[in-house]
Amino acid sequence: MKVSNKTTSKAERVLDSIMDQSSYRLLQILSLACLACRLTSSSFKNYGTIIPQSPTVEIGKEFTATCVVYEAAKATVDDIYWTSGGVIVPKEQYTKINDSAVNVTIPITRETGKWLLCKKNESPSSLNKSKTIHGIELTKGYPPEKPENLSCMAVQFDQQISSNVTCTWQPGKMDEKISTTFTLFGSVIAVNQNYSTKAQRSSGCIYFGNFPNYMELDIWVDVENNLGKVRSDVLFIIDPNEMVKTNPPLDVNIISEKNFSRTLLVSWKHPIHETVVKLKYNLRFCTVGSGDWTEVPPNDTESSKESFRLQYLKPDMEHVVQVRCMHHTGYGYWSDWSANSTARTPEDKPTSKPDLWRVVIPSQGKSERRVEVICKDPVESNGRIRGYNIKIQDGAWEVVPVNGSELNSRSQERKMIPLYQIPLSDKRRGSIELKAWNSVGESPRASLGIPKLAHEPPPVASLSCFNQDRRLWVEWQPPNVEATGVTEYVLEWVSVSDGAIDWQREPRHNRKAPIKGTLQRFKLYSISVYPMYSGWTGKPLTTACFLEQGAPLEGPSVKVRRTGKSNAEVEWMEIPLDKRRGFITNYTIFYITGGKEHSIVVSPDTYSYTVEGLASNSKQVVRIMASTVQGSTNGSDLSFNTLMYAPGQMEATVVSVCIGILFVIVLTVSLCMYKIDLIKKIWPPVPDPSNSTIANWSPDFPTKAVSPKESVLGDVSVVEVDVFDRKSLCEEDKAGLPLKKDKYLSEEHSSGIGGSSCMSTPRQSVSDSEEGGDSGQTTTSTVQYSSVVASNGYKGQSPCTLPQSPCTLLQTPQCGSSQSQTPSFARSESTQPLLDSEESQEGSGQSHQRNPYFSRSPVASESRDPGDRNQLEMEEQGLASLRFCPLEEGSQQTTPTDEGQSPDEQPGPVPSYMPQLRGHRQPC
Repeated sequence: MKVSNKTTSKAERVLDSIMDQSSYRLLQILSLACLACRLTSSSFKNYGTIIPQSPTVEIGKEFTATCVVYEAAKATVDDIYWTSGGVIVPKEQYTKINDSAVNVTIPITRETGKWLLCKKNESPSSLNKSKTIHGIELTKGYPPEKPENLSCMAVQFDQQISSNVTCTWQPGKMDEKISTTFTLFGSVIAVNQNYSTKAQRSSGCIYFGNFPNYMELDIWVDVENNLGKVRSDVLFIIDPNEMVKTNPPLDVNIISEKNFSRTLLVSWKHPIHETVVKLKYNLRFCTVGSGDWTEVPPNDTESSKESFRLQYLKPDMEHVVQVRCMHHTGYGYWSDWSANSTARTPEDKPTSKPDLWRVVIPSQGKSERRVEVICKDPVESNGRIRGYNIKIQDGAWEVVPVNGSELNSRSQERKMIPLYQIPLSDKRRGSIELKAWNSVGESPRASLGIPKLAHEPPPVASLSCFNQDRRLWVEWQPPNVEATGVTEYVLEWVSVSDGAIDWQREPRHNRKAPIKGTLQRFKLYSISVYPMYSGWTGKPLTTACFLEQGAPLEGPSVKVRRTGKSNAEVEWMEIPLDKRRGFITNYTIFYITGGKEHSIVVSPDTYSYTVEGLASNSKQVVRIMASTVQGSTNGSDLSFNTLMYAPGQMEATVVSVCIGILFVIVLTVSLCMYKIDLIKKIWPPVPDPSNSTIANWSPDFPTKAVSPKESVLGDVSVVEVDVFDRKSLCEEDKAGLPLKKDKYLSEEHSSGIGGSSCMSTPRQSVSDSEEGGDSGQTTTSTVQYSSVVASNGYKGQSPCTLPQSPCTLLQTPQCGSSQSQTPSFARSESTQPLLDSEESQEGSGQSHQRNPYFSRSPVASESRDPGDRNQLEMEEQGLASLRFCPLEEGSQQTTPTDEGQSPDEQPGPVPSYMPQLRGHRQPC
């Protein structure tokens, strides 16, 4: 026991120490909690409250709130004011209850603020002008509205009706911010048993345990929120089977009977037993692909039979049939339609005429037409057409077999079938008859008349087309005649791009109609309207239309046809029809010149244009834009250069300059001819050596022109004399050189012009240029002159003669005067011819011939250079001692002839002449 006591006392001491520590920690926690409470109470004081707290208020009504002020606020109700949405509520809306409570009444609208605050006015010395006593949040909304159109339905489950009844209704207005509850209730009146369930906003499902067949029911809906509660009208159901929706009929089957081409027998089975629900049925049918359903009248299928015969169907057409059912009383719901069941009706003979038409093709250069007969299958072909029987004029019926065409039930389009081509004269009319046949029989007969070309009935008065509801409509006016006799109209449309043709017929009273065929967008069609006169075609009226227009796919291709200095003619091609996509309203020409773009709009029938105002010798850019009513498209850019000069400008300039030069030349020539004397003074005439008269001055030759001969010429030497040394400068061996025939001096023995005697360079004589020619006809060669001169030889003096020997020293000759002179034979190298006036001064009218033994003297010395002029002066000084004998003016000079001279005689004295320094001098 002792040990146990010690142990106990030790355990007690441990427990006491643990308790002391726990108590200390607990005291610390309590102290902190008290401190926090004190701090909280000192920082957030409760000055009052508003009653009610966070209310839900109804829009359109008034709301009243009460503010209760606590003593901690140190205020009375006189210091209190209200704010709603930050706006002070007027004092008139306050109601004082006592010194510590005040009411406020405010109208609730959609614009009413969310917060309603009760505040206290502070003293002017306070930092805060006001203090909030309390505030509440207002939730605005509407009370629930009564649900409408409550209905319920029970569906079939297996072979019974499901115990779950689904109801739907139309809820009223409600605010999403306010919580609203919907509750669906049901009551079986016979057993007074109620059922309820939470529902959605517009639907709910209530479970009855077992479906109450043949028991009355009450069903309703309650709607409730914070602003109120409302109940729908009670749905009273006498027979719950009237709200049943069964499954569709089962095993729907269609039977086609061969002898009944327009009927089909339909059969089915009940989806549920009659003891549960008694049903009635409904049928509908359509051709395959059409989607245009036809319902059988309900009165024809009110019984609960399980079959029905469809009548007045189209033969040889595949039909689709569906069946549904509902409660026989007519209350409740129709079941869904059954699955599609299809069957084809048997064939029957065609009951309508084939659609007969023609295409007239004019023959070029012939007065006849080619008529192509075309047709479409009868609308009521009642089977596949196997062929046609056709009759032209009064001929026999011909069979035209075809592969057969089936009606496209989806588009209701019939294929165009070409049948026959016949030639028809323009002056004849033709008639065509046609019948179609199938496996059962023939169709009624169709006929078409083609009148004479010159006697076609009148066309319609006007024709137009327009787009409406994505269809192309054609509008026309009847022909302008009193008794037209029009029975119908034929609308024909032809695709301009590919030539596809189609047509349709319209009654005579129609004035407009949509085209029933399939037209393509952005494609041009040629539309014609033919009035029909009891089967005879009238004259058509045609127009062009688009179902829908768009911008062209490509722009025009432009090229430059001709360029000028400041203009250019551009040309473009019409856009291909398949890329035009509409009627071209205009073309716009864009061109860039001088860094700026310009534009010109032209009409749609213009395909070339001359652009003016371009800069010369510069690069230009041009493009063409084509426009329709729906948009525009640009063509590609084309660059070209303008010319520096306009076409013909250079030629005109050259012609003008030439004309100017010619005019100046003509004017100059005219002036020269008019002032010929003045010109002669300025430019003296230059004599022609070929026409010189020097040859006629020699007294030793006759005036008659005689050609030099071999016997006459003989051996002649030219004596060259140095006028200063008075000695002969010739060698003896020169004396016997024979002259060539028709040459006056040889190249070897004659001296060149311009040199001194016997020192100059040999030159060719005049006649060397053309051997055997006449010396008198050569005028272009250099003429050599040699003459005997005296110091004072003038006109009227006779020349002196030299000794017979040409190589001896010069001796004093015997002159006509008493005074003798010492002559010297000198030569001149001048090429200056004599003046023409020399010949005229002679006045003898004789023909002169050059003397082959002499050269001519110069006419003037002014043309010589100073060296030649000094030499001439020295020669004149050396010849000063030579004298001429005076000659009587009346004396005649004779020239020795060949008759008076013997072959043994020496030639006569050689005449000499004075140098022609300042003109010519007369010989002695």
